[in-house]
Amino acid sequence: MPRDATETRARLIAEAERLFAEQGIWRVRVQDIVTAAGQKNSSALSYHFGSRSGVLDAILRDHGEPIDQDRGEVWTSLDDDHTPALIEALIQPLTWRLSTSSGRCYLRIVAQLSAEFSRWDFDPTHVPANLNAILRLLRDQAAAPDKSQRDERVLGMIQLMTASLAERARRIEAGDPLATHNDEYAANLVDMLTGVIEAPARAAATTATATATTRNATAPQRAGR
Repeated sequence: MPRDATETRARLIAEAERLFAEQGIWRVRVQDIVTAAGQKNSSALSYHFGSRSGVLDAILRDHGEPIDQDRGEVWTSLDDDHTPALIEALIQPLTWRLSTSSGRCYLRIVAQLSAEFSRWDFDPTHVPANLNAILRLLRDQAAAPDKSQRDERVLGMIQLMTASLAERARRIEAGDPLATHNDEYAANLVDMLTGVIEAPARAAATTATATATTRNATAPQRAGR
């Protein structure tokens, strides 16, 4: 690809990233990206990416692949498959991205894709390998009686993680005061997400209590027959 084409592509990605983060993925028009990138040719984005979805995919891929590589390295260094360590490996590469504007944009973009989060297990070919492996282990360790509830635990954890990171990124971009340093924030986030996975299963206890209550209520009636 010629040098000017490479630079054009990079500008289009950078502006799409910024606009998607600030205004919302689905509110930004293709022409908004082209104009922000300083391109006179309105078809510049279509030429390089095909569509708005194409440039979004490029952003997710450009960040997602190195993040998952970092995730694998952190996981290997921890050498621990207990829930807190798995979650630390999961989020540490994401909290590192809080240190750059591009990384913060990525975190704000990912949080907007929450409607896709439940598909991580249905279509694993689109989920990075280390992410997929960690999520599967966390599901196995979730304190819930059946798979559907364990799936809900993992989904809830992902939603909380991405929403928290996106808000942290937004506050940094806006220059808002932060109550904690990034290391303290990351440690607290690990604790919160661990709680989602490891919290006792109230649903099972509630069902058992209801069953016992029903049995007790019907026992005298049966005895009188």
